[in-house]
Amino acid sequence: MKKTFSIISFFILLTFSLLNINSCGSQEDTVSCFPDSQISVNLNLNLATYNNLNYVGQPVYIDEQQSGTRGLIVVRTADVPASFKVYDRNAPHLCPENNTTLEIKDNISIICPKDNATWILITGQPTAISSVQPKTYFWSYDAATKNLNLYN
Repeated sequence: MKKTFSIISFFILLTFSLLNINSCGSQEDTVSCFPDSQISVNLNLNLATYNNLNYVGQPVYIDEQQSGTRGLIVVRTADVPASFKVYDRNAPHLCPENNTTLEIKDNISIICPKDNATWILITGQPTAISSVQPKTYFWSYDAATKNLNLYN
């Protein structure tokens, strides 16, 4: 009887441990179920597709190969020196679902369609629902060639 109880207890403990490992617990900058993917994109701002990035506050969606699992949002935040923000389109506070892809609203905010969490586009500061900023990535910019490299 005691041995059977120990085996059952062990399996119950193991089940709850596995559920906890795969759950959406909090991490420092995103939920633990946030997808980890390679970011490596080179944008030529001389091309019409990326022309908005020559102006402060004009965002662009990037859905190219190696631009994350759902793409990126890129916005120029300053002219001199040139500065950009590169956001992942996965909601940082929710496990990925069909309606958790971040969207740009009125060129001033980022919104999560699932729960209407919002962030300021230029800074990434949360304004409603979530206290976590969207995940950001590194960038480098060559002003002479107008090439913007996005990476992690």
